[in-house]
Amino acid sequence: MDLQHKLEAAIDLARKLDVTVRHAPLGGDGGGLCTVRGQRVLFIDSAADLATQYERALTDLVQIPELNGMFILPELREDFARFQAESE
Repeated sequence: MDLQHKLEAAIDLARKLDVTVRHAPLGGDGGGLCTVRGQRVLFIDSAADLATQYERALTDLVQIPELNGMFILPELREDFARFQAESE
């Protein structure tokens, strides 16, 4: 699975977690997860390269507790485990 498809799968997973996903130019930092009016929003920085977008999305998604009980595509599972280990 290429990086574009991995990012799309991560975004689909975020939506299943009731996270709103927004694409916006944010200066190339990659975006991030925040709460706006009680709703979790994952910003994907359209000014960032694909690898940075993917890494920032996963780094923030692994911190959502509800993720633990969800099915994660095998192609993403290893990346999630790596980012989770790095965040601890």
